[in-house]
Parts: sequence; C-alpha cells; structure tokens
Amino acid sequence: MTSLSATVVRCVIIIGTLSRLCATDSNFARGAESAQSLRAAAFAQDITPPDFPISVNGNMADALAKSAHDPLHARCLVLANQEATLAIVVCDSCMLPRELLDEAKRLASEKTGIPTSHILISATHSHSCPTSAGVFQSDPDAKYVKFLPVQIAKGIEQAHRQLEPARVGWAAIDEPSQLFNRRWLLKPGETNEDPFGGRTDRARMNPGYSNPQVDKQAGSVDPQVSLLSVQSRDGRPIALLANYSLHYVGGVGGGVLSADYFGEFCARIGRHLGATEVKPAFVGIMSNGTSADVNNVNFSLKSGPKREPFEQIGIVAEVVAQAAAKAHKGIQYHDSLPLKVREAEIELGVRLPSPDEVAAAEKRLAEVTERPLKGMPLIYSRETVLMSKYPATVKAKLQAIRIGQLGIVSSPCETFTETGLALKKESPLPATFTIELANGYNGYLPTPGQHELGGYETWRARSSYLATDAEPKIRAALLGLLKAVAE
Repeated sequence: MTSLSATVVRCVIIIGTLSRLCATDSNFARGAESAQSLRAAAFAQDITPPDFPISVNGNMADALAKSAHDPLHARCLVLANQEATLAIVVCDSCMLPRELLDEAKRLASEKTGIPTSHILISATHSHSCPTSAGVFQSDPDAKYVKFLPVQIAKGIEQAHRQLEPARVGWAAIDEPSQLFNRRWLLKPGETNEDPFGGRTDRARMNPGYSNPQVDKQAGSVDPQVSLLSVQSRDGRPIALLANYSLHYVGGVGGGVLSADYFGEFCARIGRHLGATEVKPAFVGIMSNGTSADVNNVNFSLKSGPKREPFEQIGIVAEVVAQAAAKAHKGIQYHDSLPLKVREAEIELGVRLPSPDEVAAAEKRLAEVTERPLKGMPLIYSRETVLMSKYPATVKAKLQAIRIGQLGIVSSPCETFTETGLALKKESPLPATFTIELANGYNGYLPTPGQHELGGYETWRARSSYLATDAEPKIRAALLGLLKAVAE
C-alpha cells in the first residue's frame, strides 16, 4: 500500500507539472500572438497650398502655378502591434529636404509617441507640385515650407487616432508597358557636350525620337508593381500602398499644380477595389520605386502620340491600377505578424567644384544680367557657385521596415533601377521594394558604371552631388538593415 500510494503521488505530481507546463506554453503562444496582433489605419491629409501663385519644382527655369488642378495629399499609413508602431507617408511633392521632414517627424512623434526613427516620409517626384527643395532656378516658398510639416504631422496623428484591428497582405505583378529607360548610349564616334564644355559623355538622357546619334538604352527597367494591402479584420479596405519605378508622367499643361499619375492611381485603385464609399475613407497610396533613369516616353518610336493635358496621366494610372487590382485578388492576409524598423545614418562624400571652376563660373555669371538664366552652361555655372558652399561630406538617412515577410527600404536619392533590382535580388526577405526620395533629398544616385557613362544624371549640381562611390555604400547599408530586420 505504501509503495502504491507513493506511485500515485508521483503520478499526480508529474501530471500536475505537465499540466502547468502545457498551460505555460499555451499562455506563451497566446502572448506571442497578442504581441504581434496588428492594428492599422490610414488618412489622406490635404497639403494643397493655401496661397497662390506658387513656385513649381522640376524644371531648369522656375514656373508658377496659379491654381491646383487636383488636390495634393500626404497619404499616411500607420501600422502597430505590441512590438512596434510605424508610419509610412507618401507626399505629392517633387522632393523634400531632410530638415523639413525631420520637423514633420518631430511634430508627429510628440502627438503620437511614434519614434521618429519609425516614420518614413517620401516624395512622389511629381514635377507639378510646389517647390520645397531648392533645385536649379526654383526656390522654396517660405510659407509653404512652414505649412507642410504641420500638415504631414496632422495626417500621421489622424491615422494614429483611427487605429483598429487589421490584417495585411502583399503581392507583386509585372506591368512593363509604361516603363522606358530614358538614358541612351551614343553610337561610336558621336559626342554630347555637357554643361561644363566636356565631350566625354557616352550616354544621353531623353535624346528625342528617332535620334540617329543613339544606339540603345543604357539600362533596364523594373516592371514590378508591388503592393501592401491593409484591411480591417472583416475585410473592409483601409489602404493600399503601391510601389512602381516610374519617374513621373507629366503633360499637365502650364500654370497648375497636380499630383500627376500618382494621385490619379490612388483615385482609380479605390474604384477598382470597390472602396469608394467605405468609412473611414479608403486611402490609395502610390510610392516611387527606383526610377532615376526610367520614364514613360518610348524614344524608339519615330514620334510620340499626341495627347491632351492629363490624358497620358489617366492612361498610365489606369493601366497600373488594373494590374494592381489583378494582383490584389490573390493576396493572403495576416492579422498577426512581426513589425520591425531599423534606421541608420551614413556619411557620404561630395563632388565639390575646384577653386578654378568656381572662379570661371562666377565670371560667366557676372557677364549676364538677364534672369532667369538661359542655357545649360549658365544654369550649371550657378549650380557650381552654389555647390562651392557645400561641405565635403553629408549624412544620409536610411531605413528598413519589415512587415511580416515583406521588406521596405528607403533611399533619400533619385535611385537608379539597377540598384532597386539588386536590392530585391539580394534581400533576405521573400518580397522587398524600395521607396526613393524618402527622409530627405540627396540628389541622383548613379551607379559607378553609370557615372562612367556620364549624362544629365551625373552632371554636378545640387541635383547630383554625391561622390561616385555613394551608390555601393548606400546599397550595402540598406542590405545590412534588411538583414537586421529579417532576423
């Protein structure tokens, strides 16, 4: 009896211990799921300037807009679980300087508690938006630069306020029909004079239709339309973040602001997904991928199609929206997943002009009284003088975001497609895309090989000033950040 009683007691103890272990494991599993349980919200904040006329970014000479053809927005997406809260914002703007975006992040962080390191803000690169960064002969409007960070922060705050239980999924689909590499190689023996009087360029941007001097395109395109779909737990559309590597479309006519095809896509994708009447309002978002050398113009044709203002914008937006809607049908959703963000700052060299180059530029400008400046040599002379005031090195902010098995990286530059394709190929995550012109503006980012070819994107100016080794450094840093969030 004593032996049997002892055996029974031992069995009870073992069974009780196993029960507690099972309960602990179950609680751990529930806790892990709870920690990664997703909430999300989105809000489109109007950033249309209240005052006109206003300077427009994107041209060699300044242009003025007297009105807005369509509203401009900062489209804000906030994702949260117990591990992290992050915001992704895409603004209808040509480019946005770091100091403006740092202020927007500071204001948003104060209101929401989201760390500034967990906020990504980018520009679409529409060439029909107000000047926020000084490039060529367009200078920022002081009132708009003050207005914009406040509005961006309001959008993030409103999205954060609307957070609700959610689910997300991602997909990608190829849509190459709207993409053409705009850099063309010159035929042997042909030359192209740069603004500094040199004739070493072997590539030319936008050479015109049927140009007999050019041979073939100098680079490739990235045909992917990448998607992050965000829904409520019961399937109500909250937002769709898309990414496509297309510089912009243009063709808006003069004197008006426009969000270009980026804004038109956002309207059309809502209709394609049947999300025009949902509350809170569905937010379509189109971010720019790696499109420094890719536009919507097929220079292999004898001539271009004739279009009315905004017609081509509508065509491109519809084609891309249809592709996105098709990919959207196959998305699998997750209501619990990891959210991770890593941010880094790297120091990069600057291609400064020599004292002799600055003196020659100053002399050339002193001989001309007419403004605005006309002709590339004079315009780049002004850039040379302005570049002489730059420091020898600058800091660039980079980010990597992990949403489940999707990776998103940021580049503060107009980034070549070659770089974006390499990041997708080398990423440790199954799906990855790059949002360019994010968290600041550091000009074009040619690869070392493209620097050797020359051409507009390499000509030294405030729009292209980083050292020739900047692209490998940025690419390596972004891959390092991706590996960190993938762990």
